[in-house]
Amino acid sequence: MSAVLSEAEAMARALELASRGPRHGVNPQVGCVLLSPAGEVLAEGWHRGAGTPHAEVDALSALTDPALAAGATAVVTLEPCNHQGRTGPCSIALIEAGVARVVFAIADPGVRSAGGAERMRAAGVDVQQGLLAEAAEEFIRPWLTSVRLHRPFVTVKWASSLDGRAAAADGTSQWITGPEARADVHRRRAEADAIVVGTGTVLADDPALTARDPDADGALFPHQPAPVVIGTRAVPSGSRLREHPLPLRHYATHELADVLDALYADEVRSVFVEGGPTLASAFLAAGLADEVLVYLAPTLLGGPRTALTELGVGTIEAQRRLTITDLSRLGDDIRLVARPRPGAWAPTKE
Repeated sequence: MSAVLSEAEAMARALELASRGPRHGVNPQVGCVLLSPAGEVLAEGWHRGAGTPHAEVDALSALTDPALAAGATAVVTLEPCNHQGRTGPCSIALIEAGVARVVFAIADPGVRSAGGAERMRAAGVDVQQGLLAEAAEEFIRPWLTSVRLHRPFVTVKWASSLDGRAAAADGTSQWITGPEARADVHRRRAEADAIVVGTGTVLADDPALTARDPDADGALFPHQPAPVVIGTRAVPSGSRLREHPLPLRHYATHELADVLDALYADEVRSVFVEGGPTLASAFLAAGLADEVLVYLAPTLLGGPRTALTELGVGTIEAQRRLTITDLSRLGDDIRLVARPRPGAWAPTKE
C-alpha cells in the first residue's frame, strides 16, 4: 500500500523532491506529489532543469496508470505555470489529466508564467494557495527575488581575517582560509549562473573563475558559472579567463544596474560576486546585494587591505544592518551568511 500523507506532509515532501533539481538556471526548483482522494501517494515528480518536464508533468508521467489522476490532488511547491515555453502549460496538463484539487505554496511571480491558478479554477478545479508558503519562499528565495526584481539574485562573497583584511599589506591573499572553506566556495560557485569580478582582480590575480569539485581531485563541476568581468580596462589575451569552458562576458562599464539588466535579459538569474573589495563595496553601496557570504579565518593581518572600502556610510545612524541567516564552522574557519534587513539597502528602479 502506498504511503498516506496529509497535504502538509505532502508539501514537505514536495519541497524535498524540489531540492533534487538544479539551483542554477532560468527555472525554479519545483516538486510535486500526487495524492489519491484517500491521501495515498500516487506519484512524485520534480523539475530537472531547463527543457525537461516540469514537476507536475513529471509526476503525472510517473503514474502507473494515467487514469489514477482523475479525482487526485496535486500538491505543488509553486503555482503551476500557465504558458507555453520549452514545455507546455502545467495548468492545462493537470486539467486534462482530471486532477480535482491543486494545492500550491506560493504564486508564480512571472509575467508570462503566472495565471495557472485562475485557469484551473475556471475549469472547475479546486485550487488552494499558501500551504507551507514561508518554507517554500525561503527555499527558492534567489529565483523569486530575481523574477520579482527583474535582475539576477546577487551574492557578494569575500574571505577575510578576523580583523577584516582580505590580503596582507603586499597584496598576497592565498590562502587566508583553509581547504574546507575554499571547497565550500567552489560548490556555491557551481550553483550560480555567473561569477563576477572587476578588471582589477583580473589584472592582479589572473583568476580562472571555474567551479572545481574537491571530491573529484579538483575536476570541473558539470555546471560552470559564466565568467563576467566589469570594468573599462582590457582583459589580457593570455588571461586564464580566456580558457574558461564558457565564453567571457566583459562589460566595459561601471554601471552595475545596467550589467545586471543585461545578464537578466540573457537568462542569468543568480550571480556570485567575487571581485575584490572595490567591486564588492560597489554592489553593497548601490543596494544591489541580496546576500552576503563571508568566510572568516582565525588570523590577523593588519594593514590597509580591508575586505570592503567605501559604502557611503558617513555616520553610525547610516550603518548598513543585516540579518544573519547562517553561521557555520568549516574547519578552522567560520562561514557567515547574511541578508539586508527588509526595507534597507533597497535598489531603486527608474
